[in-house]
Amino acid sequence: MVEAILIDLFSLPTVLQNNIQGLLCNTLETIEKCSSIPAPFVYVMCCQVQGSEWKGEQDSLLPALRDFQSLKKRLEVVRALTTAAALYTIKQRLDEKDISIIKIILPTLRKELMKVYIDHLFTPVYQFEFEDLQVSSDCNNLQITESQSEGQTLSTQDVAFIQSEIQMYLESLPSLKGELTILKSSLIPDDIFLHGFTTRTGGISYIPALSSCNLFSSSKRRDPQVVVKENLRRLANAAGFNPETFHKVKTDHANAVCIMGKTEPDSYDGIVTDQKGVTIAAPGADCIPVLFADPVRKACGAAHSGWKGTLLGVSMATVNAMVSEYGCNVKDILVVLGPSVGPCCYKLPHESAKEFHRIDPKCVRHFDSATPYIDIRRATR
Repeated sequence: MVEAILIDLFSLPTVLQNNIQGLLCNTLETIEKCSSIPAPFVYVMCCQVQGSEWKGEQDSLLPALRDFQSLKKRLEVVRALTTAAALYTIKQRLDEKDISIIKIILPTLRKELMKVYIDHLFTPVYQFEFEDLQVSSDCNNLQITESQSEGQTLSTQDVAFIQSEIQMYLESLPSLKGELTILKSSLIPDDIFLHGFTTRTGGISYIPALSSCNLFSSSKRRDPQVVVKENLRRLANAAGFNPETFHKVKTDHANAVCIMGKTEPDSYDGIVTDQKGVTIAAPGADCIPVLFADPVRKACGAAHSGWKGTLLGVSMATVNAMVSEYGCNVKDILVVLGPSVGPCCYKLPHESAKEFHRIDPKCVRHFDSATPYIDIRRATR
């Protein structure tokens, strides 16, 4: 069931795009007749000429919409200088409405190009289907037809151009929720190790459930890898590290540790290295991001310690890896616990709480309740 329709007029001649009223009538009539749901949201994507301003766009469309009252409040024309800018703006509108199933009506020659934009700006959460848009020989009418054979395969240069266009647009976006902030610990010596913990501010991720400085992309989320990459670029620029040598743990909520330079496990919650010029990291939110630094052996580690990882001893496993791989002495390893959920707010089922009670009774509050409060910070210490 289609939830939104995107009409791509970006490649049409300017003279046609300036006559949006004439272009839309046939298209809207077809949509109303053929749509599987009443009045889906409709987005029209047009090219904006550099230096021009488009004011009152929706008002100018009223004559064309007179016979399409059910669509009038659900149609938006998006003009932008680039396809990347227009499509990203429309993506924001789709995400505001939690829309995932989109039909794209576009000229056949634009199809393969559009698929590259979609692959970069969207994730598998979204489903796309295509219909062909044909312009009559006199350039006065649009026709929608079943999707025909695929367009020409894009060259490597074409794909690289699209990637560059997307990157330049994302770099131009303002930071959200404030400036990028990095929290540091006085325990780790700055003259040997660059370190820090990010906060929720300073990136460009606008999805409400994610921080603006989201550094994790998933096929189950709406934040694409290119946005996460731009957040990482901004973080690297602010913190002073090379984003090309950034290595993050592949979280499994267990206790496996990756030794940089050796075969990488499929998943791991700890990572250690003694290499210069690389940056290692672990995610945290409710779970604790833990940093390890040995200024004597100049080795370091990072671990992701949620309640499962805490019980499985992921922090101890990371320390053991530093000792066995780099000859570190336990007394030299400095350990910093990053921001995480506090004992005020974290509950677990009673059976799981028992395990924390065995570590230290002070790790559990209201032990006799069905869901006691847990202090994973104290348990990790």
